[in-house]
Amino acid sequence: MPRTSAPPAAPLRRQVLADHVFDELLSRLMDGTLSAGSSLNIDGIARELDVSPTPVREALARLESTGMVRRVALRGYFVTPAPTPKELADLMDARLAVEPATAYFACTRGDDEFLAALEQAVAALEAAPNGPTYPEFRAYWEADERFHALVAEAADNTYLQAAFAALGGLAQRFRQFSGTGVTDKEVAVREHRAVLEAMRSGVPARAEELMRRHIEGVRSRSLAEHDAPSSPQDA
Repeated sequence: MPRTSAPPAAPLRRQVLADHVFDELLSRLMDGTLSAGSSLNIDGIARELDVSPTPVREALARLESTGMVRRVALRGYFVTPAPTPKELADLMDARLAVEPATAYFACTRGDDEFLAALEQAVAALEAAPNGPTYPEFRAYWEADERFHALVAEAADNTYLQAAFAALGGLAQRFRQFSGTGVTDKEVAVREHRAVLEAMRSGVPARAEELMRRHIEGVRSRSLAEHDAPSSPQDA
């Protein structure tokens, strides 16, 4: 019987390396080490991180999709300027058009496994630290993102999921310039738990309405603090 050779490990190593570079650049963007408007030199970053330029390019392309960096023809990548209040309002309006719908369909299509995962996300959100540095509040943001992603996935609608994914990536840019720490954790946890309980109730219109209230709350808090020294809002 012919022996089958093991698949090459190179693609896996490359992905791990790209993820590492992405995480490092994201941390620098979030803590302000890379300031708005600054140039991002691929070769320089590669030398600093002791990697080839390829994972740096891949990481910057991923960050470009979030709006946190932008590529200028013949000039390279730059850190995106701070968003305007109108851009923030527009993003939240778009989320209000998408996420109540995902909540409605998730309530009709989500199973017990979905509800258990949603409960775990809320518990992680509640337990996560929200101290003043990015490494401290990162777990909070990740739990929040997981909650909303679970709802979008359970909605089982390809187009709603695509819209959610696009908006979720852009939300990172607004977090980037909103300060440090989390100022609305207590109210945000209550809002997420209310959505969870609505999902458990099996009443889609209730889940839709409570998700709408949550996004409206995020919108109001974010706009109120956008121009003041403040901390990132739950998203």
